[in-house]
Amino acid sequence: MDIRKLQRVIVDALEDVKAQDIVVYNTKHLTNEFERVIIASGSSNRQTRALGYNVCQEVKQAGGEVLGMEGTDTGEWVLVDCGAAIVHILQPAMREYYNLEEIWGGKKVNIKLHGDKEASPVTDDAASATRRPKAVRGKMIRIIED
Repeated sequence: MDIRKLQRVIVDALEDVKAQDIVVYNTKHLTNEFERVIIASGSSNRQTRALGYNVCQEVKQAGGEVLGMEGTDTGEWVLVDCGAAIVHILQPAMREYYNLEEIWGGKKVNIKLHGDKEASPVTDDAASATRRPKAVRGKMIRIIED
C-alpha cells in the first residue's frame, strides 16, 4: 500500500474514535525500518485500546498489513506496527513524559484532515518547544508538513 494512502487510513481511523492531538512525522531520513511515525493521544485506557484496534481493523480492511500491536494489556501506550508506519497512541501523561515528538520530529508531512478543504501548513520547526495546534471538528490536531 502506498505510504500516503496508509497514513490517510491511519489518521482517519484515529479520528473516527476521537483521538486527540494527532501528529504525523516523516522518518525516512532517520531510519530505513519505516517511513512514518504517527502519534496520537487517548483520554483513557479504554480509548487508547479502541484506537489501536480501530487502526488495525481499518488498515487491514484497506488492504494493508498490520505486523503487530502492543500495549493493549495496560492501555497507557498502544503501539501499532503497520510496516511502513508506526502508530503510537498514548495517554497524555505518558506522551508528555516520553516526548516522542522530540525523537521523531523534524521532517514534516502534509496531510489533509477531515473538514479541511486543503491541508494547512504549520510553520513551527522541530526544535520549537511549542507548535500551533489546529482545531478540526472540536479536536486539536497538529499538522507537520514536508
